[in-house]
Parts: sequence; C-alpha cells; structure tokens
Amino acid sequence: MSFPVPAPRSSTVRPARRSSRSAIHATASGGYPGTIEVGKKIAGIEAADELAGVKVFHAGTTTRDGAYYTSGGRVLGVTARASDLKSAVARAYDAVAKISFDGARYRTDIAARALKV
Repeated sequence: MSFPVPAPRSSTVRPARRSSRSAIHATASGGYPGTIEVGKKIAGIEAADELAGVKVFHAGTTTRDGAYYTSGGRVLGVTARASDLKSAVARAYDAVAKISFDGARYRTDIAARALKV
C-alpha cells in the first residue's frame, strides 16, 4: 500500500548549487532498443561505485542469490562528478570499464558535442 506524500512548497525548497560538473553513462542490454537480452549476471558494480565521485543507479536490474542481473533494456546509469565536464566524462568511462555483463552495450560519444567547444 502506498500513501501520497505532499510535495514541498517551492518557496521552501532551496536547491543546492555546486561548481562541479556531472556526466551520466547508460549501459544497455544486448539487443536494445529491440528485443533485449535479460538474465545476464552483472559484475563490477561495487568496484565502479567505489570510485571517487561515482554513483551507479539501477534501472533494468534485479537481484538473485545476492547478485545483480539484467532485467531491462537500459540497465545502469553510471554517474560521475568532477570539477569540469571533461574529467566527469573520463571518470564515467573509467567506472563503466569496471562493469561487465554478456551483451553489454554503451555509447562511446557521451558529451562529445559539449567537449568540442
């Protein structure tokens, strides 16, 4: 059972401002965006999550016997924060390199346009 939670009034919410930049890197299942492959064991999430400035968000995952498995097309959102965008993107790629599962797919051009400036 869920209960509605009233949203805070905008006049009481104070957004935090940071001078850092962030980049998110999505990993996807084999076959995405078509017929996806599910049930693939995921390794390396903890190692990626331990990197400074990195947080791994789960999207298409499930747990079984203490391990993570793919259960959707977009599997993980690997987010990295650093002092500048170039460093954040590099940190996100470093984190993604620690994660593996059969059929894993990811783009290699995140923030490419923004970094050409």
